[in-house]
Amino acid sequence: MARLLPSIISLCFHYVIVTTVFISIPRLTHSSTLEADTQILRALKHSIDPSSISPISYLNSWDFSVDPCEGVGTQFLGILCSNPLDNSSQRITAIDLDVIGYDGFLTPSIGNLTELTVLSLDKNKFRGPIPDSILNLRKLIKLSLADNYFTGTIPTEIISLKKLEFIDISGNRLSGSIPATISGFRSLTYLSLSNNEFAGPIPDLTGLWQLRTLDLSSNQFHGNLPNLPVRLRSLFLNHNILSGHISPVTRLTHLRKLDVSDNRLSGIISEDVLLLPRLVHLNLSLNHFTTIETINFFGEETPLQVLDAGYNRLHGYLPVNLVTIQNLTTLNLAHNLFSGTIPREYGDKPGQSWRSLYLDNNFLSGNLPPKFISRTARLTGSLANNCLRCPTNITLCRGGQRPGSECVGQNSGSR
Repeated sequence: MARLLPSIISLCFHYVIVTTVFISIPRLTHSSTLEADTQILRALKHSIDPSSISPISYLNSWDFSVDPCEGVGTQFLGILCSNPLDNSSQRITAIDLDVIGYDGFLTPSIGNLTELTVLSLDKNKFRGPIPDSILNLRKLIKLSLADNYFTGTIPTEIISLKKLEFIDISGNRLSGSIPATISGFRSLTYLSLSNNEFAGPIPDLTGLWQLRTLDLSSNQFHGNLPNLPVRLRSLFLNHNILSGHISPVTRLTHLRKLDVSDNRLSGIISEDVLLLPRLVHLNLSLNHFTTIETINFFGEETPLQVLDAGYNRLHGYLPVNLVTIQNLTTLNLAHNLFSGTIPREYGDKPGQSWRSLYLDNNFLSGNLPPKFISRTARLTGSLANNCLRCPTNITLCRGGQRPGSECVGQNSGSR
């Protein structure tokens, strides 16, 4: 027995050491979802009409017999969770639902998911107001509620969500005005409020200095164009009631797409707009512009490919210098008051760089440029409803011409 005692003592010593080491190793398995977050997910699912939750939908995979953050495979699709290094509970950090037609309301308890960085519910049938409780989501980076049936206004306090980089609430039934505080979003790069019922003047947005895309189309905004963020690459203000001049956009030297169609803008389309150094697509149609100012663009590095100035009040002769925009492929000057002949220089463009040309519904007269006739087979567009001598075998001439008397006295203006 005396000889066994040292061995027993040694075994006990090793047991203590191994046990101590084992206890000191951090747990490698994560703790379960915070119970409060789980209850909010339940509330979100319960706020949806069960008949709109299809068997293949994300919400159908939310089986609460399983811990949400421990779900694997096809369990709890559409959510992401935090990955704590300590023993704290996991938190819901993203909800990104599928496009399935969920019909219901957004539960106010969503505001208690305070670790949420992404909330995306696009293209469903959520109704009612956007809960004020989302103002509690101070870590939110992306808010995307597009193409639903949300109603109400944008709260002034939305500026409390200072980390937002992406906002898309387009395609709803939201109304009211844009709060001036929105210019405080210093991290915002994308903002779309299109296809709603917003109204009033657009506030000064220069504070959104990182904004790349701004879409305010299809609302009821009125007044002059505001001061805009200088780093914009895409600007959509079409289908509103905006008036005044287009000159504020000439500061936007990073702009690639500009659509201000279907407003009440007037005055001159200046050469400074056509010369924006990165502008590729320009839509000025359905306004009240009277003059398009052009220069000889040879040697000017303008990437402009599409120019749509149809349905305005542009008058005088067709601007010859448009043929010197080297990258232009689409030109629409239809439904204006242009008169005189089609410039001979236009005859060189079809089938080379021009792919689309609309000059219909003006007061043009005379013969077509000689080269024009042989090259129009490779050109889409229309010359109809002018006073041209337009051969009927040319596709662009289909639709007929006005009586010549209607174009008499219309040839005022200069090229």
